[in-house]
Formats: sequence, structure tokens, C-alpha cells
Amino acid sequence: MTAQTEKKISGLRVWLLASRPKTLPAAISPVIIGTAMAFYDGRLHTVSALLAAVGALLIQIGTNFANDYFDFFKGVDDKNRLGPLRATQAGLVEPQKMKRAFIIVFLLAALAGGYLIYRGGWPVVIIGALSILSGIAYTGGPYPLGYNGLGDLFVLIFFGPVAVGGTYYVQALEINSIVLLAGAAPGLLSVAILTVNNLRDIYTDKNTGKKTLPVRFGENFARWEYLFCIILSCLIIIPLILQTRAHFLSLSVFIILLPAVRSIKIIFNIKPGIIFNKVLASTGQLLFIYSILFSIGWVL
Repeated sequence: MTAQTEKKISGLRVWLLASRPKTLPAAISPVIIGTAMAFYDGRLHTVSALLAAVGALLIQIGTNFANDYFDFFKGVDDKNRLGPLRATQAGLVEPQKMKRAFIIVFLLAALAGGYLIYRGGWPVVIIGALSILSGIAYTGGPYPLGYNGLGDLFVLIFFGPVAVGGTYYVQALEINSIVLLAGAAPGLLSVAILTVNNLRDIYTDKNTGKKTLPVRFGENFARWEYLFCIILSCLIIIPLILQTRAHFLSLSVFIILLPAVRSIKIIFNIKPGIIFNKVLASTGQLLFIYSILFSIGWVL
């Protein structure tokens, strides 16, 4: 990156780009769903809902900063990178500054969770601690989850049932199987986002020894994984309706299949490359739209 380019991208904009805003729907969408379910059950607690949203966003941003830092040191990010700008690799942020940044953001997330711990007790401590540790372990530590094909499972669990269930719990102070099942949907759509990211980077990941699922099982596996996650996220609403005998308007989540068609066509028909960045953004939008449609349908 030239000095002129570095000059243009500076200050707050650098940190905004490093936070990877297109990934943030994965953090906020489960909170929306969990809050809607708490509201329907007459258990809405506004302060807890807001703090859960703040904590989720901070953990996601902290994870993105940590990924930026650890990927740089592991040599995964280089000049051939196709994905969004990585501030450390681009020379826009010094490694130690990025390290301090993700530590500070995670501490802020813990601070935001202080009241939630007071309200919800030890289950919130466990959820918060595991979420932060997993955010670091995704690319850091002796056995990085994202480097060994475990990233998909991590995302499914923590951006799905854990996030939705945790949001519901800090408001209702109880949990049930309906909430946890509903949480699988945003988890699956978050996996779809990760799949696009990993499929885009399949060639550079192979060269750097990063063993994501697309690297392990091939491009076609990743393509079908993407399609499976989107379709199954919509189908989950059916057993929820059958169990509750209510919330029929939540079937509106199937609407996301219409805008998903274009992304699915790109995934299946175009060789992995920079165009997948657009699919990454559109899949994040699908997740956010899903959370809104589900929540409105659940409440009405």
C-alpha cells in the first residue's frame, strides 16, 4: 500500500474498516431475535437487551481486531489477499496497537456485561467468558479454531443458540428449548457468511496452511454448505410453529430466499474471487433481514 493511500485511509476510518462492519449483523441479529421472544413472553427487560446488544457488538469487533492481529503474525494476510482491508497487514496500524485495541474492546465488552452478570449470575459469566475466549482462540493460541476447520462449529454455536439464548436469559432469567432452537437459524446464516469468506480465500488459505472446511473438503462442499445453511435457517421456523401452535407470520422468513438467489448463483457459477466480497455483504444483509422478519412475525 502506498504512502498516499495510507494517508487517505487514516484515523477513525482505519479502525472502522478494521472492525469489519459488514460482519456486525452476525452479532446484532441474534440479540434482536432473543429480545423479540422475550417481549412476546412478557419478559422484556430493556436495559438488559441494550447491554446485550452492546456486548455482542463489542465482542464481534474485538474478535475482528484479534483476527487482524493474529492473521498478520501467522502470515495468512499478504499482498494476495482478496478480502476486505486488514489494517495490520496494510501497515495502517502497528501490531502492538492492534493488540492493545482488541484487549481494550474485550474489556469494554466485559464492562458492559457487568450489570448482566449482576442480574443473571454465573450463567452470564460463563457465556461471556467463553465468547471472549473463543473470539481470541478463533485465530490465536496454539490451536486456532479457524485454522483447523472448527470455525464453522464455533460460529454456529456462539452466533446461534448461545447468542439468542443468552439474550433471552438475561431478560427472562430462564431459558427453554424453543428459544434455543430458534437460535440455530441465525447461527446457520452466520455460518453461511463464514463459508463465503472461506470459499473466497480457499487458494490463499491452502498456500498458508489454513485448513478451513473448503480447503479440507473442496469448493463444491463449500457451495452446498452455503445453500444448506440458508435453506435450513428458513425451515427451522416450521418445527417452532408446530411446537407452539402460534407465530404463523414468522413464515415470512422464507422471503429471504428471493434475494438469496443471486448470491447462490454467484457461489455456484463463479470461481472464488473478489466478487465474493459482494456475496459476503449480501449474506450479512440476509441475516439481518431474517432477524427482522422473524421478530415481527413472532411478536404479532
